[in-house]
Parts: sequence; structure tokens; C-alpha cells
Amino acid sequence: MSRPEHQAPPEIVYGGDEAAKYTGNSRIAAIQAEMAGRAVELLNLPEGYPGYILDVGCGSGLSGEVLDEEGHVWVGFDIAPAMLEVALEQEATGDLFLQDAGQGMAFRPGTFDGCISISVLQWLCNADKTSHHPKARLTRFFSTLYSSLRRGARAIFQFYPENDDQVQMIMGCAVRCGFEGGLVVDYPNSKKAKKFYLCLFAGQEVNGQKQQLPAALGNDEEGEPGENGVQYTAKKRADGRMRSSKRKPTKDKNWVLKKKEQLRAKGDKTANDSKFTARKRRPKF
Repeated sequence: MSRPEHQAPPEIVYGGDEAAKYTGNSRIAAIQAEMAGRAVELLNLPEGYPGYILDVGCGSGLSGEVLDEEGHVWVGFDIAPAMLEVALEQEATGDLFLQDAGQGMAFRPGTFDGCISISVLQWLCNADKTSHHPKARLTRFFSTLYSSLRRGARAIFQFYPENDDQVQMIMGCAVRCGFEGGLVVDYPNSKKAKKFYLCLFAGQEVNGQKQQLPAALGNDEEGEPGENGVQYTAKKRADGRMRSSKRKPTKDKNWVLKKKEQLRAKGDKTANDSKFTARKRRPKF
């Protein structure tokens, strides 16, 4: 069975009657509530503190119900009009609006105490239109999200990564926009219960104490914070710009030489190797 994001754009997949069916499915509602509850837990807000939370891809408001139960005030947006209509019919308490996450947001800096998102992030990795460029859309989203969060706040994304390259692309964009954090994998040895949570920090706490990646659930033994997770940090280059600690050079000398050999094999005109890239060739007999 193909992944939903490969079938059609989200406003089509969750359009019309599908929005009502999705919300009315008790199994889906239970799973959504469980994942939203875990996301709120990973926000690590002070107990009893009524936070102002952003719900990215709020859909019909299933995650918002969990935020209500925890005593938080929330704002949600979604790209599917049919989902928002169901949320209004269900009398969702949060402020709702129609928005494409890939186009970014325009909230005032430091507006939110945290952000949660359930089963949304992988959609930004898919190009539904010729004008869609996943890296550009992810960068636009993360940069505006970072600005909208108060310093030290967390953003928690439950998502379904298609492969490791997709995870690297998402985290690379987030780190370049200023975030730190990493991937928390709950129940890593279970096929059904395994869940991925991207836990991002919008800077450090006011007291300067470095935030630690939360421990994953489903360990046989209690582990250290960050066990069964991948930690990412932002490092400064010599010119002061930020780069990911996971980033590796892609176009080194060997890459250039290999590319030239491929072009020569095709008969294309190629510049001669310079003394900086030349390597010894085996003599021909």
C-alpha cells in the first residue's frame, strides 16, 4: 500500500467525506490522542502551566482535545479545508485558520510556549506541484516557526519518515534555521508501536542550562536521556554561519574526478585535470 503523501496532495486525500470518516474512526482517534499526549509530554512544560501552543496540521482538532485536557490554550492551522470544517462542527476550542506549512507563518516573535504536530512533517518532503521544492519549503517552515517560539521552547513532531535520507534532510533544514535537538524513537524494536518524534529546541533555557534529548519509551532498562535517539547540534563555521554536525562534504576531489570520467566516457568535452585534482592513471598497454 502506497504512502498517503504519494497518492495526492493532503487537501485532496483528506477532502470531502474523507475528513469526516477520519475523525469518526475510533481507532484513528485513539492513536491520535496517544501520540498527541506523548508530544505534549515531550514539550516538558511546567506542571500546571497553561501554555500557548501551536498545533501544526491540526486537522479536525483531535490533538486539540488533548491540549484542552492538559489545560493549554492552542492555535491550529491545516491545509485541508474539509478538515477545518469538521473541526468547526466539533466546536474545537482553538483558533483555526487555513494555511500551507510550506509557505511559513507570520506570527510575532516569541508568541508560543511550544509547538506540536502529528503525522504532518513527511508531507513537506513531497512535491505536489512543480513550484514545490521540499528543502526550500522545509527551510521556510522551520525559520518562521523558530521565530514564533519563545527562547527555550520546544517543537515536537510525530511523523513517519520514509527513509534515513528524509530524516537527514528534515533535521538539516531545522538545524540551519537555528534549532537543536534530535530524533526520539519510542518502542524501537516493535513494528506496530514504533513511533518517531522529532524533538527540537528553540535555543536554551533562560538559566543557560543545556537541554537534553528526552529518553525514548520502550527500553528494557532505564537509559540515559537521549537513548534510542539521534542527537543533532548546530556548530559554527569559520565565517560564523551555522552548520550541522552531521553534514559531510559532497563534492570533494574524488567526486570531481569521477564526474569527469563519466563525461569523458560519454564523449563530452571536459576540461583537463588540474594539478590539484589530477591523480595518477594506470599506463595503457
